[in-house]
Amino acid sequence: MAQTLDAQEIAAGVERLAAAIRERNAGKPIALVGIRSRGDEVAERVLKQLAKDGPEPEFGVLDISLYRDDFEHLHSNPTLQESDISFPVDGAHIILVDDVLFTGRTIRAALDALSDYGRPAKVELAVLIDRGHREMPVQPDYVGITLDTRRLDHVWVSLERTDGKDEVRITEKESA
Repeated sequence: MAQTLDAQEIAAGVERLAAAIRERNAGKPIALVGIRSRGDEVAERVLKQLAKDGPEPEFGVLDISLYRDDFEHLHSNPTLQESDISFPVDGAHIILVDDVLFTGRTIRAALDALSDYGRPAKVELAVLIDRGHREMPVQPDYVGITLDTRRLDHVWVSLERTDGKDEVRITEKESA
């Protein structure tokens, strides 16, 4: 059995992220850094929401492909994309943004990649979807949608710019 979230539910999750970030950081300078390949699109959407009510935060994009500890398990020819962080990371308050938080390994890789740019004063984590089942001690500071999944379920996020539509599909894997 598969469960699906639609574009309206995704938009509501992005609005929840922006509202929580705005509330906790009112008047403080922050920088959003989206993790490729869908965290960057989520970060752009959050950025647009935040810009409606105040100054636009700094924005960057981080490719973590070469920092992953499961690199050999990814596609045989992974696509390397460019990181783009044009603001000073040293001393910045950075909010890493990703589409789905699962084991925590992507965030560990993102922290390693970010450290190559400098030493931020503070790093927080915003995720569109928290599906649980951590393997590392990583918890989000901001969550748009919390899903109750089983460990072996698959959560497929499709976003308009990247995939042509906004949709989240949860495919349940039957127990053996």
